[in-house]
Amino acid sequence: MHIDLSSKRAIVSGSTAGIGLAIARGLAAAGAEVVINGRTQERVDEALHLLRESVPLAKVSGIAADLGDAAGVASFIQQAPDTDILVNNLGIFEPKGFFDIPDEDWLHVFEVNVMSGVRLARHYARGMSHRGWGRVLFLSSESALQIPTEMVHYGMSKTAQLAVSRGLAETLAGTGVTVNAILPGPTRSEGVGGFFAAMAQEQGVSVEQMERDFIAEHRPTSLIRRLATVDEVANMAVYLASEQASATTGAALRVDGGVLRSIA
Repeated sequence: MHIDLSSKRAIVSGSTAGIGLAIARGLAAAGAEVVINGRTQERVDEALHLLRESVPLAKVSGIAADLGDAAGVASFIQQAPDTDILVNNLGIFEPKGFFDIPDEDWLHVFEVNVMSGVRLARHYARGMSHRGWGRVLFLSSESALQIPTEMVHYGMSKTAQLAVSRGLAETLAGTGVTVNAILPGPTRSEGVGGFFAAMAQEQGVSVEQMERDFIAEHRPTSLIRRLATVDEVANMAVYLASEQASATTGAALRVDGGVLRSIA
């Protein structure tokens, strides 16, 4: 299968590192003109440098904006008014026991993880429908279906993304615009890597051992028995952004290494 996105423009939110950066790299390698996003210009510039090194002919640009609130999204849209492909990757997480999560943390996680995608999709999907072609992707998580007790607020936000994704897909039925969600499992991204590194240091073990222990204890149903790589998740996103995925919409596709014990 040859995926050619050379005539398409793509936006990837929260894409200066991890899964977002890998998706931006994959889209750029397929020929898309890609706009990346981060909260600071320094982070955006670093990511652009990495993209141009790994994909020498990449057509990439970046916008520094905090998409975790309405004002940040409005600023971003003003600088990038249209796109053919929208990847809602921005997300935050924080391990914290249910009884220790205050109201402000619940609201902040919802604002960043859910409302950033709602606001971006509300603007960009309208233009896609008028043009008769478009792709909207939400980076959810296996935690949407298997809520982690160590961060219920995060799981809640990922479940909400599935509802938004399916609802928007039905709203756009027959327009040529597809809307899908991706459910990664535990993935070796920058944020997760830092989380494991801190835990490993606290417990006096290697990061590799920490990752193995986490899978064995917290995700024992994993069939690959390891963390996924960011590129493995990005490959699914690039496919869903392509013309070849034109009959896939309203779906939640798993890249979870078999963690979820379900055949559907």
